[in-house]
Amino acid sequence: MGVNLCATSDAAPGRFRLAKAMLGTPSGLFGLAGVVVITLVALLAPWLAPFDPDAQFAGLRLVPAGTGGHLLGTDELSRDLLSRVLFGSRVSLLAGFASVSAGAGLGIVAGLIAGMGARWLDAVLMRVCDVLLAYPGILLAVITVAILGAGLAQICVAVAVVNIPIFARLMRASVLRERELDYVKAAVVQGTGPWRIMLRHVMPNSIGVVVTQLASAAGHAILLEASLSFIGLGIKPPAASWGSMLSNSRDYLAVAPLYAVVPGLLVLVLVLALNQLGDALHKALDPRGDAL
Repeated sequence: MGVNLCATSDAAPGRFRLAKAMLGTPSGLFGLAGVVVITLVALLAPWLAPFDPDAQFAGLRLVPAGTGGHLLGTDELSRDLLSRVLFGSRVSLLAGFASVSAGAGLGIVAGLIAGMGARWLDAVLMRVCDVLLAYPGILLAVITVAILGAGLAQICVAVAVVNIPIFARLMRASVLRERELDYVKAAVVQGTGPWRIMLRHVMPNSIGVVVTQLASAAGHAILLEASLSFIGLGIKPPAASWGSMLSNSRDYLAVAPLYAVVPGLLVLVLVLALNQLGDALHKALDPRGDAL
């Protein structure tokens, strides 16, 4: 009985150590709270929005906040701003999380193969990454959208393409460090197959450095989506996104300041929250600041 109690007490710190380390800092709390709140708002947008985001109200063009039940006012097409802000959060989150997940997944596979594969394969994959990294992220995304066309799916693909070489290089560097450690060499001496070494030993111990970058990469992806929407390469009208709202509000800053301020502020808060969450995760996994 005493052994079981001891085992339980020993398991608890290990199970909750990461969460405690992340939430024990103001930045971690702010980051997690910001992401959770905005995610809940996006999920509950159909129930929270007071009006249909595409509905037009005759005679209520660019009305001030609070007029006719429109808490944030209306836009140049007489649509409720609050409803469009709520539904626009879905685009930002989808572009941030889905595209980064896809880019990270493909990058992890490419980096793992480059780090564990033959030298010629490593050289080919890294030269492809070099070509992609030679372009600024926004330019590479613009080229991708120009080829594929505008739309939410195309934006996600464009942002994923931007992230693939970044995660591939991170994963490759981590794999190259890991494969030189004694336990990997011991597995080779024991006759363990290369696939088993790669999937069972190297990948689980190399992926930590990639995980710490996911939150920050999602923040950058959201900024990239907003930038594409701002220059007219985002989702097609009449769908709402924070970036397109910022673009459309440029000519109405004097008469409808909330049209630009609210979506711009939400982009700032979400990106800052993701960056803070990423920093807290990195410190929790690597408190000494060493590379994983």
